[in-house]
Amino acid sequence: MIKLKTALASVALAGSIAAVSAPAMARDTINIVGSSTVYPFATVVAERFGRNTDFSTPKLESTGSGGGFKLFCAGIGAEHPDITNASRRMKSSEFETCQKNGVKEITEVKIGSDGIVIAMSKDAPEMDLTLKEIFLALAKDVPDPKGGEKVVPNPYKKWSDIDASLPNTPINVMGPPPTSGTRDAFVEIAMEGGCKQFGWIKALEKTDGAKYKTICHSMREDGPFVEAGENDNLIVQRLGQDKEVLGIFGYSFLMENEGTIKAATIEGVYPTPETIADEAYPVARSLYFYIKNAHVGVIPGIKEYAEEFTSEAAWGDNGYLVDVGLIPNPRNLRMDVAKKVRNLTPLTGNEL
Repeated sequence: MIKLKTALASVALAGSIAAVSAPAMARDTINIVGSSTVYPFATVVAERFGRNTDFSTPKLESTGSGGGFKLFCAGIGAEHPDITNASRRMKSSEFETCQKNGVKEITEVKIGSDGIVIAMSKDAPEMDLTLKEIFLALAKDVPDPKGGEKVVPNPYKKWSDIDASLPNTPINVMGPPPTSGTRDAFVEIAMEGGCKQFGWIKALEKTDGAKYKTICHSMREDGPFVEAGENDNLIVQRLGQDKEVLGIFGYSFLMENEGTIKAATIEGVYPTPETIADEAYPVARSLYFYIKNAHVGVIPGIKEYAEEFTSEAAWGDNGYLVDVGLIPNPRNLRMDVAKKVRNLTPLTGNEL
């Protein structure tokens, strides 16, 4: 009788494990979502990984950083992604959403750096923009040109309306949507950086944070700024067709298309791997991907993919990702991040 009870208990346990594992084992291909900026790097790694290992080539979807976190944090199981790419760090609110939905252990992988460029056709006039000029060109509301501490709907139609030294051409800029990490980073670094040039607005950060954020982070909606979706290649194509159009996207897309487009200098600095790495270029940011640890060992190949991505052959100073525009982390940081991947060290939430 004791043996029978033990056998029945074992069968029940096996059944419960199968019930838990079955949904996750419904696929054998890694599912990756997230940033359109990280997408080209992840695609290169995924293709090599599928070609050089016994694992399937991971499936990638460009959803934008915000969209990726939303999908990633929705839960555990085969219907949810295993990895999400991001061109900004996970927000504490996103971490909390993950925790609430049972996505408890998440490993953060900082893969390198990137610059956000404002690019144009090779045939367009050279442009040197300040952060203040970028804000005045693209903000929904700007300080009243007549003076006083108030904002008015953006009246600027041409670049030369902002400064006579800028081209006498319409402000016509294509950029990413709110779901994009590139948009988040551009707003926080470039737009807010220019917004702070106005002392009375900068003072609002301490006295009225909500008003400060509304002024500094709101992009104009009256035509000169156009959201172009998550496909940065569409912006690149448009720049090649119209020399009066400018586009906002990651440095890697500039590098891939340098035969047809060029970048504006910002605060006198042109985006290069060197100026981005040492942060001399004003609109530089870090790139990441996040691993759902609960899926490791259930969906085949997740840890192995992450280890390939963080190998010196891939992300090192002379790695194959450098050839497609990744700006590598310093070596000591790479070693630290690679160790976290090997150990699947989870975020605590306090880092965010």
